[in-house]
Amino acid sequence: MGWYDRYVVPRMIACACGCKTVAEQRRKVVPFAHGRVLELGFGAGHNLAFYNPSRVSEVVGIEPSPELCARAANADRPAGLSVNLRQGFAEELPFDDGAFDSVVTTFTLCSVRDQQQALNEARRVLRTGGSLFFAEHGRAPDANIARWQERIEPLWKPLMGGCHLTRQVGAAIRRNFTIKTIEGSYFPRTPRFMGWAEVGEAIAS
Repeated sequence: MGWYDRYVVPRMIACACGCKTVAEQRRKVVPFAHGRVLELGFGAGHNLAFYNPSRVSEVVGIEPSPELCARAANADRPAGLSVNLRQGFAEELPFDDGAFDSVVTTFTLCSVRDQQQALNEARRVLRTGGSLFFAEHGRAPDANIARWQERIEPLWKPLMGGCHLTRQVGAAIRRNFTIKTIEGSYFPRTPRFMGWAEVGEAIAS
């Protein structure tokens, strides 16, 4: 890992993922997490402020970046929220099958090394009937915007820590889960090539 990836990318990700527009998407799903919760790619800990301690027994977070782990350790959170943050990868979760009641993934599936393997692991550690809460950005439904995403992505990925613009969100989740709710929209005041988001809940059936 070079200097840029170690020192610049974590700061850029923390800034971008902490903006008001992204926070509004987080607010749509994170407060509904319940029971023992696993958060994939918790980054700088921006989701912690949105968890409801009366619904959650524990939040366990997985994040590959040690720099972001350090930032998350000091992130704001409500009083009484039990948090256990670990360094690791979404594709290799060190947990037993069915160990969690909820899994939360927000703006993470775009940058994991293997999106489908991460979702396979999420399903494995989620109990049957448990919920996957997601807020992710990805491939736009409009063909002309998707073409621009394809052109820009080779330049975008190395600058933004491996973030993909063209990964499909809903289709990937449907391979492992039953979609309960899903809504898609473009971020306001954001270039459309980077602004398509899908938010919802899926059930481990």
